[in-house]
Amino acid sequence: MPEIFKTIDKIKPLYDWVYKIVMLICKLLLIGDICITTYSILGRYIPFIEDPAWSEEVVLTFMCYMAVLSAALAIRRNAHIRMTAFDRFLPAIVIKILNFVSDLAVLILAFIMVFVGFRYANGIGGKGFYISMPWLSRFWMYFPVPLAGIAMIVFELETLYNHIKAFYDKEEGQH
Repeated sequence: MPEIFKTIDKIKPLYDWVYKIVMLICKLLLIGDICITTYSILGRYIPFIEDPAWSEEVVLTFMCYMAVLSAALAIRRNAHIRMTAFDRFLPAIVIKILNFVSDLAVLILAFIMVFVGFRYANGIGGKGFYISMPWLSRFWMYFPVPLAGIAMIVFELETLYNHIKAFYDKEEGQH
């Protein structure tokens, strides 16, 4: 069985690459938010700079992308919110099982986010337009949900694999 872990461990650079891409997207969105907000504020107070009507909708859309994508990043770093108040009272194996089950539930949520999110993005989003930009579909307002779902699936698969590997490593040490 350890051979399969060595083989699967070779995929880790792919997870690293996806993490870096999602992180880069979040950084670019943050830079965009800061630049657009700064330009909008300057446009309100400096007469020769025009305050763009579209700035608020774009900033809010960027913030939606950052919120859900950064939540996906937290999965990989194991930095998302967890209930750990009773961990010191439970046996280690129970905690491992509970962590596995909770990550499995998050994986199911991620699949729901992808399928339902795409349905909403194509359905409701595909029919509407941004008020200040009538040429731009509201698809882009709903698209962060399935996009984050895809990232969550990738990172949850790695997390679940690590849980399984930890179970096996613990059993290996007992033999």
